[in-house]
Amino acid sequence: MFSIPGKSPVTITPAAERQIAKLMAGKSSHGLRIGLKKGGCAGMEYTMEMAETPHASDEVVEQGAARVMIAPTAQMFLFGTEIDYETGLLESGFKFRNPNVTEACGCGESVRFEPLGAGRPAS
Repeated sequence: MFSIPGKSPVTITPAAERQIAKLMAGKSSHGLRIGLKKGGCAGMEYTMEMAETPHASDEVVEQGAARVMIAPTAQMFLFGTEIDYETGLLESGFKFRNPNVTEACGCGESVRFEPLGAGRPAS
């Protein structure tokens, strides 16, 4: 929907690729669908779910045995995002390094994006 020919909208680190492939095999799913919804103290939250089939308008990114499907309403906000999986002593989980985020809450669970067209130089 918002794709750039020859350029993947997101990149997946090897750690995230392994975790997504592991989840896909364990749940017998087609891949991990990511999206955005209103919520949290910064305004938007990432959503993730294992999906049995892609929607017709999903942007699909495949890397090795991992498959990520990006919901159409999130595609424009996720361009350039790196998806990683970090394992720590207290918590483990997916991390989104998104260059489009203008603000994030202290806990890192919600983000804010600059309004479309605001503050961006004309091309």
